[in-house]
Amino acid sequence: MKLTLAEPKYLKDSISIISDLVNEARFKITSDAIELIAMDPANVAMVLFKLLSSSFVDYSVKEDTEIAINLSSFKQVLNRSKPTDMITLELEENKLKILFKGVTTRTFYLPIIDVEEKEQRVPDLKFGVTITSSTSMITEAIEDADIVAESVTFGAEKNKFILSAEGDLSKAKIEINEDEETKILVEGESQIKSKYSIEYLKKMVKGSKIAPETTIRFSKDYPLKLEFNTLNKVSLAFILAPRVEND
Repeated sequence: MKLTLAEPKYLKDSISIISDLVNEARFKITSDAIELIAMDPANVAMVLFKLLSSSFVDYSVKEDTEIAINLSSFKQVLNRSKPTDMITLELEENKLKILFKGVTTRTFYLPIIDVEEKEQRVPDLKFGVTITSSTSMITEAIEDADIVAESVTFGAEKNKFILSAEGDLSKAKIEINEDEETKILVEGESQIKSKYSIEYLKKMVKGSKIAPETTIRFSKDYPLKLEFNTLNKVSLAFILAPRVEND
């Protein structure tokens, strides 16, 4: 295989975000995309990543390949790239060769590792709420909630998305109304609520580096799905288990 990116940002930013949740991961490289499905070590969050072949200037894959690498090491190498560098990925003698070509040419090699994990399957989830809004607005709301508590309750009713957090003494409530920037679709129940870990959410909303818009899906006491997409380039999504009420 030989894969060349003219815009390092999509790979660099995605790996930076994913490495906050997952230490080691297996990438599947097909004729269409580089894909990753992985769980965090605590089995609380799942990461779904796809970097489409259309985001590459050269994408040559003779056969489907799977490679596992340490994401922290991969992140460190990618952080050395400059915005104007071309990045080429190749397999060479059981190592991932990463070539940066700009004013200088720099080559790094990372070992392919063995990851003992069963193949992850994406759960078939049915959501009662779908919200599309600006990533910056969601990030601000989670940062607000973070001041008072370790978890935040997502609530939705017709035309309104409510985030609320409650600590020992403090409370926070953020209301986001439906408008041109925010679309809210609630099915079935008039009001739906579910609670999630702020620690995980803060890592996930870094997806703002990938896309200016976030799609949020949840149901009552049900997993949350956050999606960040740049058309014909990259897709990064997270599934987060809910916090039980008596935690």
